[in-house]
Amino acid sequence: MVEPAGFYFNHSTAPSNPYQINDDEDRDVILTKAVSEFREFVNILIENGVHVTVAKGHAECPDHIFPNWFSVHEDRKMVIYPMLTENRAAEKTPAMIETLSRHYDVLMDWSHYEAENKCLEGVSSLILDRVNRKAYGTFSARTDRELAPKWCADMGYEPFLFETASHTGDPVYHSDVMMHIGTDFVGICADSITLEYRGKVMDSLRKTHDIIELDMDQVRAFAGNALEVKGQGDKPMIIMSQSGYDSLTDVQRDHYLRHVDRFITPNLSTVQHYGGGAARCMLQELF
Repeated sequence: MVEPAGFYFNHSTAPSNPYQINDDEDRDVILTKAVSEFREFVNILIENGVHVTVAKGHAECPDHIFPNWFSVHEDRKMVIYPMLTENRAAEKTPAMIETLSRHYDVLMDWSHYEAENKCLEGVSSLILDRVNRKAYGTFSARTDRELAPKWCADMGYEPFLFETASHTGDPVYHSDVMMHIGTDFVGICADSITLEYRGKVMDSLRKTHDIIELDMDQVRAFAGNALEVKGQGDKPMIIMSQSGYDSLTDVQRDHYLRHVDRFITPNLSTVQHYGGGAARCMLQELF
């Protein structure tokens, strides 16, 4: 997790992210609120037995709080990704890469694709079923049509790439906003997937996972932006922001609790409002 040194409405990323909301609040006030939410989130994770590594962000990178510019994989390998905007590409600081490189070997660094205006924003662009070697992702300004299938081919994943429409009619900017994959369950807004692709995606997921369907309003509340983790007693838990949890029905909550021991529900109202991302966006898995 990356504690923000600067956090505010990112005008560079806003054209592709309709979940960001802008207003005239002072940047220092926004940052104070975001840091408070971040630290409380870290504390909640630690209290639940989740191991957390915290880095300090860069003041000129308003989305540094969302560390989706890298991913780690089996055999201690790391992939570094091309990002959409300059202030997101700048999140890949030499200090962070050096620290990670002490533990992970860089398998691929695709940063050079930024010069070609191509991006693939990590495991926010591609939702990985690591056990079954399948990758699910929606094409958008953040998920290049050439790089996504190339990543799957290079990494040995079967691609399930599809089109979506958000509440605005535009593509969902990151796949992790509308779906998440747990050990034996999936939370997904099937209605956001266009009909041409929906059947194939859902059929594939049903072969290996129990489906928990979310609606478009729940996606806007960030219920889709969730991650399964393990904590106390090696028990599975699901992390979802308070607004996402509040949007769920009792039936949906019970459905999740068939698969996990509990919900972890941090209040991320400021981060969501200005950043257009939530709990899962703030977490990068370290294996």
